[in-house]
Amino acid sequence: MNRWTVVAIPALMKLGFWGLGLTSVIDAASLPVPMDALLAFYVWEDKPHFWFYCLVASAGSAVGGLLPYALGRAGGELFLLKRVNRERFEKMRTKFEKQEFLAVLVPSMLPPPTPWKAFVFAAGVFEMRVVPFMLAVFAGRMVRWLVLSLLVLKLGPSAVSVVGDVVRDHLRLFLGLLVLIFLAIGVWVIRKNRKGNQPMDSN
Repeated sequence: MNRWTVVAIPALMKLGFWGLGLTSVIDAASLPVPMDALLAFYVWEDKPHFWFYCLVASAGSAVGGLLPYALGRAGGELFLLKRVNRERFEKMRTKFEKQEFLAVLVPSMLPPPTPWKAFVFAAGVFEMRVVPFMLAVFAGRMVRWLVLSLLVLKLGPSAVSVVGDVVRDHLRLFLGLLVLIFLAIGVWVIRKNRKGNQPMDSN
């Protein structure tokens, strides 16, 4: 548990679940916060309501994510076009639009050092609708933090460091799996589109 968490937890605990929700908004919107450690502390101190803390933190993350999403939507296209040409930009847009929900859901499920805000920014750049965007963030975070909470209930707060160590030690494996997931989704979407475009036999 780092210094920020040690200093902040007493103040946040006085705010109850509002403190957790507010911190989750801040973490998603701008300043990185050790949310896993904070959530683990809440869960360990109030085990019967672990699901509620996951719900609040996930909702806060969906709300906070609207800031980088809005930045991407407001000026992200110009930002990317300064770094890639128009042809590549349009290819990126096409790929994202085919699997936009999963492109936000999967990174939202993964713990640091996953570059989550980059995917959120991209969702804004490629004009993903707000409601599906928030649902994808919320669902991904719920999965992530429910799994973490169950580990905390089983192993104690040390589960946070265990998960962090596994991710850091196997970062290439996690990123490789992420790429494979997107490739599999892409193949599935292409096949589905081909089937949908096949002309029906007329009798």
